[in-house]
Amino acid sequence: MKKLMVAGMLLLLAGCSVTRQAEVSTADTTSGVVKLNYGQAMMQNAHYDDYVTNGTATRECQSMGYATASSYGQPIKTCTLVSGSVCLNESVTIQYKCLGYAVNPAAAQTYY
Repeated sequence: MKKLMVAGMLLLLAGCSVTRQAEVSTADTTSGVVKLNYGQAMMQNAHYDDYVTNGTATRECQSMGYATASSYGQPIKTCTLVSGSVCLNESVTIQYKCLGYAVNPAAAQTYY
């Protein structure tokens, strides 16, 4: 019976880990910083895929004229819903720094 309870608890806890898709929240062209956000509920162990998140940030950086993106700093967790003294929902922000200058091959070449 004890083995059955342990197996049941493991299955219950395994369902709490969720992969989230981070979306662009802010993009600053001047400083070259892109911030991505995703939400995390109270009993969830949410995480993000580094490869997909880096691709999203790189695409946003390229739309601003930069070549690529590199993550910096640690994820910032901010409580978005409080009930009493318990945080029910968190917003996680991931920051990326845009690097390099993107050369646009489609631009008309003018020689003088």
